[in-house]
Amino acid sequence: MSSVGLGAAAAAPGHAPIMRTPMGGTEDLWVPSSMGPIKVQVQWAARGGSAALYLLDGLRAPGDHSQWTTDTNAMRQFAGDNVTLVFPVGGHSSFYTDWYRPSSSNGQTTTYKWETFLTQELPAFLEGYGVSRTNNAIVGPSMGGNAALTLAAHHRDQFKFAGSFSGYVHPTFPLWSEAMRAAMRDEGNFNVDDMWGPTSDPAWNRNDATNQAELLRGLPMYLWTGNAVPGLPDLSNGVTNTVNAMGLEGITMVANQMFRDRVAALGIGARIDFGQGTHTWPYWQQALANCRTQILDAVGGY
Repeated sequence: MSSVGLGAAAAAPGHAPIMRTPMGGTEDLWVPSSMGPIKVQVQWAARGGSAALYLLDGLRAPGDHSQWTTDTNAMRQFAGDNVTLVFPVGGHSSFYTDWYRPSSSNGQTTTYKWETFLTQELPAFLEGYGVSRTNNAIVGPSMGGNAALTLAAHHRDQFKFAGSFSGYVHPTFPLWSEAMRAAMRDEGNFNVDDMWGPTSDPAWNRNDATNQAELLRGLPMYLWTGNAVPGLPDLSNGVTNTVNAMGLEGITMVANQMFRDRVAALGIGARIDFGQGTHTWPYWQQALANCRTQILDAVGGY
């Protein structure tokens, strides 16, 4: 990707508005935020359209790139489409939410404010490039899956589609908070209590896609989860990684079954697929391909 320096990127929205996005190509932007400058990788809409698809990362989100850009063919999937792909970089163990305070267990000095960034600061910045603030889709795997659904639930004016792939979509279910605690401790020694407080805190309920299902009524959605049975994409992962991916996917399968039952009971439409696979990127690449037409229909990205 070409790179826009921090000074240039920060200044761009202050210039005369760009009425149409650049036509195709990729770029690295640095976006001002309360967390400091955030790198955002973009692939501009093929014909300069204003629609956008936000692609969130998983729990292990690297600090220098989105795994969607290196571990999948997402950019190629949408290369000819009139929708800008937006890849926020970072958010390691953040669940893409606004935390109460910095993590007290790893020396973090800045409070994660990812919901604020994704729904206020980043859309305002991209508007300077002609990207709509109100015609977006959002998807994510694992950690990003629940976040995609909850962000769409609470910001229906911004998102017209939401997709969750192997998402942890029911974090308030008993003992899930402890599973999250262990995962976040393992990934960067983050403290879940500094994110949403004790499990009795309303923040847990607000960030639970299953509990917030009513807010998703009428929103086009796609959820995919594997059955924890390894397939061909797992052959190159090694035994240890595959066993871990099987265990993680078994947990997400149960959560997604609960989400499925919840929306069915409420009479809320959603496309939900269960297939063979584990908790790893090749399956999420295919899940994105599965819902590409839904995304383009929702935002008019043809």
